[in-house]
Amino acid sequence: MPNSSSISEFLLLALADTRQLQLLHFWLLLGIYLAALLGNGLISTAVACDHRLHTPMDFFLLNLALLDLGCIS
Repeated sequence: MPNSSSISEFLLLALADTRQLQLLHFWLLLGIYLAALLGNGLISTAVACDHRLHTPMDFFLLNLALLDLGCIS
């Protein structure tokens, strides 16, 4: 029995129709993105610069922050 669930088109709908709502979504998502960049960047900088933060837990925290930076970008 062959697979009959193939999709032949992709429909991309707008998040909002009004300009004010689009700008609200833009600024909200930009703020969340920049907060995530700043937080992960601070974690990475702190672990890399402070020699007391070279324990295994901090090593994995640094890897998690770098992975999150890659995923959100």
